[in-house]
Amino acid sequence: MRLPPALRLRVGAGAGAGAGVGAGAGVGAGGSGAVGTGYRQGQSPAPRTREYFYYIDHQGQLFLDDTKVKNFITCFKDVAFLTFFFKRLEPNRSGRYEAEFPFLSLCGRERNFLRCDDRPIVFTQLLPGAGARPLLSYCGGGERLAVPFQPESLVMLPDNGRLYHAAPAKAGGVGLVRSALAIEWSPHFEYGAGPARPPTHFRWEGRRYRLTQELLPLLRAGGTGCAGESPAVPVTPRQG
Repeated sequence: MRLPPALRLRVGAGAGAGAGVGAGAGVGAGGSGAVGTGYRQGQSPAPRTREYFYYIDHQGQLFLDDTKVKNFITCFKDVAFLTFFFKRLEPNRSGRYEAEFPFLSLCGRERNFLRCDDRPIVFTQLLPGAGARPLLSYCGGGERLAVPFQPESLVMLPDNGRLYHAAPAKAGGVGLVRSALAIEWSPHFEYGAGPARPPTHFRWEGRRYRLTQELLPLLRAGGTGCAGESPAVPVTPRQG
């Protein structure tokens, strides 16, 4: 995948505060892990083929996987790049790094592998829609990465207390709702089965929606997600 010019410069130079390849950091949400021979950013396992490795956190921020410090400063923010990346996201059935990086975004002969803290789709904001329902935007893409907001599809997973919403089927069918947005919506939930059970209804714009819980079996079964931290893959530092 062709990176924005500033990022291509940083990757090529092997410099930068965590966003470059040359840091030689191990993988993990905090950049911890052993340095070894697991992968190398931009490696070429076959002629004219390049491979890159990414990580998305539970706030919907995308990073190069070997970024040392993962925060708002070092995450990808270019909307065109994010749209291109996530529109092509699909389960990784390439035969390479399938366990460690469950998702893949292809760009010609470039393979962009992705692992995640929870789900590869993270809903970050609610936007006005052209129709009757607003849009639920994900992964920093604004209106270019969005699905119609379906209040009835909201489901809270009792195992972790996180909130989820229906997502594009190709990316697993379920997306995580960013914690800040979930907290903002918390007064709208009703707990008809008791406070110790997941919510049963959601009030929104004068309507009372019964939560279908249709996504719960997929979440409990693991579905197509990352199910927490993926096994660490050592990263080979850039030479020279």
